[in-house]
Amino acid sequence: MKKSESLTRSISGSIYIALLVGSTYFSETSFFIIFGIFLFIVSDEYCKLTKLTKYSKAIPLFNVLVFNVFCFANVPDVLFYIILAISISTLLYGIYFLFKKSKEKLNLFQKNFFNLGYILFPFIFLIKIPFLSGKFIPFAIIGVFTLIWINDTFAYLVGKNFGKNKLFESVSPKKTIEGFIGGLLFTIIFAFILSFSFKFFTFENWIIIGFLVSFFGTIGDLLESKLKRIAKIKDSGNIMPGHGGLLDRLDSIIFVAPVVYLYLILYYVS
Repeated sequence: MKKSESLTRSISGSIYIALLVGSTYFSETSFFIIFGIFLFIVSDEYCKLTKLTKYSKAIPLFNVLVFNVFCFANVPDVLFYIILAISISTLLYGIYFLFKKSKEKLNLFQKNFFNLGYILFPFIFLIKIPFLSGKFIPFAIIGVFTLIWINDTFAYLVGKNFGKNKLFESVSPKKTIEGFIGGLLFTIIFAFILSFSFKFFTFENWIIIGFLVSFFGTIGDLLESKLKRIAKIKDSGNIMPGHGGLLDRLDSIIFVAPVVYLYLILYYVS
């Protein structure tokens, strides 16, 4: 990578992180707004990626409308459980789809199914994680994002320097088993460190969240890579110079969010 490309990538990445962290920390309202905007952009990129062109204008608006209902309306708990079941089912299907050798394009049902369970619903659980204790704790979701970034960074560094065995060559040729293990190890280590600073989750919570982030985040990344491979494109968009689209940056967290939410509600209920 050229110096100019590396600098561009660093600047756009820093702006993205500053915007996400700053908006989340500033207030509940700015937190909802920034992720509503993110959802709209990701939905638009998803429509273009899967060629849902007939609905490309309606789906992002529909997703943001539903998102706002779950943010601000008094939604019954049973509805959360229903969409959580749909989202988890979608993720399980996503894993099956990832291992499926077929490179055929998604049919209309699959495209809309993924839009709900892989795009829309994960964003709802993502914005609910900081409220699980009954009050808004911004560092709860910032911590999860930090673990995602740690996993991505060290998976790349370890894979680049020590990777020899391909993790999923047919989908993502650059990912290695060594990189995955390195990302997992450093994510768990950083989760251990976070447990001393942020007590709203227990030590056990942070370690398990670290594992979930590394494992399911990698699968989310691979799933988006397969969708891009089917569409024969490199990036989901170009909104972030040097990185591609916003979906390229959020593919891990939207796969992780429902699983972490499920784990935490089971923990708090028990």
